[in-house]
Amino acid sequence: MRVIGYVRVSTEEQGLSGAGLEAQRSAIVAECERRGWELVRIEEDVARSGKDLGRPGVRAALEALRTKDASALVVAKLDRLSRSTLHFAQVMAAAQKQQWALVALDVAVDTSTPSGEALVNMLATFAQFERRLISLRTTEALEVRRREGVRLGRPPEIDGKTAARIVQARRGGDTLRQIADSLNDDRVATARGGKWAPSTVARVLSREATTSEKIAK
Repeated sequence: MRVIGYVRVSTEEQGLSGAGLEAQRSAIVAECERRGWELVRIEEDVARSGKDLGRPGVRAALEALRTKDASALVVAKLDRLSRSTLHFAQVMAAAQKQQWALVALDVAVDTSTPSGEALVNMLATFAQFERRLISLRTTEALEVRRREGVRLGRPPEIDGKTAARIVQARRGGDTLRQIADSLNDDRVATARGGKWAPSTVARVLSREATTSEKIAK
């Protein structure tokens, strides 16, 4: 049987280290050698989420199966292919229509058999359930932090007029301390409503400089 492998890691760091990808590749190669399968190639995605199927590697693998370049897709772990029940169902529908099999080594199933197909669908449902639970726990934890008064999300920004005043004062030769004192004397509040300090002024100048560079490009 001609098969195509697929591997994925969700962060760039994992991809650069090669540890996650190499472990998945080794498992796929070993299984192909054990079962006498011809491994056409292994497609990969680095720093990609498993929430959808818009990844270059998985799209290339699915296209190879559609065009009969291979008759099975082999993954080291089921969640490397997809963490979404909806998208996994799409893959299974394509496999049935195009008559190719999915083999997930971590759960020892093969969709070329009826029992294997049923088990894979059940496992995908539980993977989706686990992901929803993680999302719910994260939301609940953030809500607790909000009740404790912790400010979440991106820090608020000062208005353009104040930012322009700071930039102009700096260009005029004022020190960070002088700019901070001037703003405090005029009762100009920071983005968080507090007092100005040299470090606060420096952050505004840094942000304005970055914004100017982006505009220039």
